[in-house]
Amino acid sequence: MKRKQDTSFRVEAATELMPFLLSKLGGMTRTSVKQLLSQRRVTVNAGIQTRHDTPLKAGDKVQVLQGRGNIELRHPKLRVIYEDDALIVVEKKNGLLTVPYNPKSSEMTAYSILKEYVKKQSRSATVHVVHRLDRETSGVLVFAKSAELQEYMRTYWKQLVTKRTYAAVVEGHLDKTEGTITTWLTEDSHTGMVYSSPKDDGGQKAITHYKVINATSIGEGDQEMPISLVELNLETGRTNQIRVHMQSIGHPVIGDRKYGHGNEFSPIDRLCLHARTLEFIHPMTEKKVRFETPLPKEFSKAITEKTK
Repeated sequence: MKRKQDTSFRVEAATELMPFLLSKLGGMTRTSVKQLLSQRRVTVNAGIQTRHDTPLKAGDKVQVLQGRGNIELRHPKLRVIYEDDALIVVEKKNGLLTVPYNPKSSEMTAYSILKEYVKKQSRSATVHVVHRLDRETSGVLVFAKSAELQEYMRTYWKQLVTKRTYAAVVEGHLDKTEGTITTWLTEDSHTGMVYSSPKDDGGQKAITHYKVINATSIGEGDQEMPISLVELNLETGRTNQIRVHMQSIGHPVIGDRKYGHGNEFSPIDRLCLHARTLEFIHPMTEKKVRFETPLPKEFSKAITEKTK
């Protein structure tokens, strides 16, 4: 008996994955399509996609694979949002290190989780860190499947990345609804703290563009605290850049124990910084790819508390 062939479709106009599949797979319900996605049986331009709201553009190739797809990663702190033969793109939750501080450490990290995940697919498979997020920062992370590709992406990261957008909940209400912060950052080799200077003092030039999305307050009475949800686009990617820059203008990121007040004045029990969007040139296809994750629920709840 012949094996059923995989089904392929060409996208003719910009849309999202869910409505596209519903229009092409006659009779399937949204629940059935979500099941296909969770089983890792849908690819876009040969990369596995699990999000139903993945944006599609004209010319994209969508494929529905017969049988079950690759082994699914099930972990509360890490979710695969894209995978192909070259890359794995994940959403990391806060509280999880990207890689261990000490190579001999047995602490669970995004790297160790993915290392075990790829080994289940192939004993010879490897995974390599391309860039990092702080332990308490959540959001999009990219890993390479070969050391050669890792080296290439690290070397040309600035040229490959076309957009990096973060979301942050910060203390206070900003005077301007949008602007650009430009300073020179220097890291203290003894303390690990990064210091900001408005003038060139020999440090690394750092540029952050910000835009206020919403402003409200949390708490009641004497405990009321003004907060703002801010979108931040990085023109440079320095160590702790966003956290230091927001502190430098008097609006530290909520939950920041290193550059702010931690959770002293906030009921939100985490660092409120999330790497929401990452757009870059895929090193193998040379086409632009974009990955976006939802705003964390803690952010949404806090920022809408008094603006309903």
